[in-house]
Amino acid sequence: VQLQASGGGLVQAGGSLRLSCAASGGTFSIYDMGWFRQAPGKEREFVAAISWSGSSLYYADSVKGRFTISRDNAKNMVYVQMNSLKPEDTAVYYCAARYGVYSEVTATIAKYEYWGQGTLVTVSS
Repeated sequence: VQLQASGGGLVQAGGSLRLSCAASGGTFSIYDMGWFRQAPGKEREFVAAISWSGSSLYYADSVKGRFTISRDNAKNMVYVQMNSLKPEDTAVYYCAARYGVYSEVTATIAKYEYWGQGTLVTVSS
């Protein structure tokens, strides 16, 4: 499956952005989807994940209450709505997919098989 992330940009602290990820080339509805980010000089980290059915959501503590992940299986899209952005949210954001049926949604980077290119989010103070 191919993934294409978009929606990044420059925003002031306290602002909002919505990132989108378009999937193609596979049966989107069987994949758990995740968002990850990598700040300059840091390792890639988990942000949020949603199960293949959309029934399970999982967030990193650092974004809980501020970010909301969602998906539209009819459109082969996954989103993350990011509110109350902070300068420390500045990073390249990546969407990723893994076969999800009969497994639990996970934050483990190594378990995601497919990755999109990143989209840069810059939050100014």
